[in-house]
Amino acid sequence: MVGVVSRLMKRYETVNGVVGGLESVGNVTKAQTFLLLLRIYWRGGMYELVFEAFDQMGHCGFTPNTFARNVIVDVLFKVGRADVALKVFKETPLPNFLTFNIVLCNLSKIKDFVGIGDAVRRMLRMGYYPNPGTFEGVLNCFCKLGRLAEAYQVLGIMTTLGISMSVNIWTIIVDGFCRLHRTADASSLVKKMKRTGCFPNIVTYTTLIKAYLEAQLFSDASSVLSIIESEGHSPDRVLYNVLIDSLAKIGRYDKALSIFLSLDKQNIYPDSYTFSSLLNVICLSKMFFLLPKLVDGFFVEADLVACNSLLNYLSKAGFPSLALELYDEMLDKGLMPDKYSVLGVLTGLCGSRRIDEAVHLYNGILLNHTGVDAHIHTVIIDGLIKAGKCHSAIRVFRKTLLEENSLDVVSFTVGIRGLLMVSRHTEALNLYNHMKEVGINPNGHICNLMLFNFCKERNLESVEQMLQEMIDLRIEMSCNNFVRLCNAICRSSYNSRLVIYLLIEMRDLGLLPAKLACKILVHKPPKVVNVFEKHHELLNGCIEYGLFGYTSGSEEYTDVSASVG
Repeated sequence: MVGVVSRLMKRYETVNGVVGGLESVGNVTKAQTFLLLLRIYWRGGMYELVFEAFDQMGHCGFTPNTFARNVIVDVLFKVGRADVALKVFKETPLPNFLTFNIVLCNLSKIKDFVGIGDAVRRMLRMGYYPNPGTFEGVLNCFCKLGRLAEAYQVLGIMTTLGISMSVNIWTIIVDGFCRLHRTADASSLVKKMKRTGCFPNIVTYTTLIKAYLEAQLFSDASSVLSIIESEGHSPDRVLYNVLIDSLAKIGRYDKALSIFLSLDKQNIYPDSYTFSSLLNVICLSKMFFLLPKLVDGFFVEADLVACNSLLNYLSKAGFPSLALELYDEMLDKGLMPDKYSVLGVLTGLCGSRRIDEAVHLYNGILLNHTGVDAHIHTVIIDGLIKAGKCHSAIRVFRKTLLEENSLDVVSFTVGIRGLLMVSRHTEALNLYNHMKEVGINPNGHICNLMLFNFCKERNLESVEQMLQEMIDLRIEMSCNNFVRLCNAICRSSYNSRLVIYLLIEMRDLGLLPAKLACKILVHKPPKVVNVFEKHHELLNGCIEYGLFGYTSGSEEYTDVSASVG
């Protein structure tokens, strides 16, 4: 039915059009017509049409029943409007079991324990009871949030209703204790579980082993592995993934690698999670020489996330050629790269100064893809600047700007930095103003970058404007800029009263650097400073950092560069 209705929508475009089409062939529009459409749209994931059908139902004079409202509640949760879903739920005059089940399942997924409590109480008052599956979802939510008191209240309700404790429920409670690092209680619960005649499965034991390893209780973890073997359970891929990941996190890299190498003997094939965990092992242990070996046979069950992780690690570890080979292999295997794939390769090529190859890849991306992400533009522009090709970087930036491609504040920061590095100060200021005109708010890096430039030029009038913007945006001044500004004040003939007042305001707002020195800035007014005596006292009280030291002009550019890389 979903396919049939999809074809009808292509023909009639709207729900009203579909209803009109049905009427044209003799169908009488009834409430059941809309209920059927709601059910089909709901099951087919066509959520916009669900809302349209619900509204059209009211326009045609039909009052939506409980089923229709249930559908709306579920769809509202699925599109991220939990607040509206709960409002519709509370306004439903005659909620049924399905109503409560939908609400509880969705609240459990978004971990809204307050909403769960309210829904359960209302459900019980109306004489409805959750089924075992819903109880499991609620328990899982409480345990993942570490709210074991509420979890035990739910268990009490289940016991009162005569619902038996399944192995899944026991495992959920064990996991709750493990998440709180209460391994002794979790172990006791497993023993109690056995005494009641409900025996743990491989999932239960995996949960316990993970907790033991995180607590570095290696002998206990080893004992559980022995129990698994003695009880005849077959270790699965999830268990091995947990072992590799947990051992890596506690620094047992050799052991994690040996477990990975033993997978073949166990006839267990690694998945993307296995490879991601192994990548973590290699990078934490700094055994980057193993990365090329990992690339071989990587596509056993690799997905896009795993490939992107490997691309990222290869680039950071200095293997851009391997990253490029993996990228090409992804294309050959039909695994379509996304923006993270491209970013991984571009970052590696730019980082190794293979800028021509990076530009070639970038141009290919522009030709074959639309709506290229701002980060991709930023990486190539930053790479060109670091390679000393500032003018090329500016051309790329301007081309991107003219073509109205997506750019963010980091992109503008990098572009402005490139202009300043080749002394194109007016263009940098114009670009800064353009960024604000298109609705992008400056961040701390770009404000401090512009302030650095104004201080360097001793343009205190522009400094005043920038300080006011930083106050309005609540942006803190960098330590280096604070030094430069004080030097600029003392060496300028400009009347700096307003600058000093703005500094005092920034101090009161906590926007001056927190790094204090032991000296007072000014003991007596410098002769070169055009500061009235009454303002000297303000300056003396405002700036207590012991400054006037020389700072290198390249530091601010380096700070911004680091923020991009």
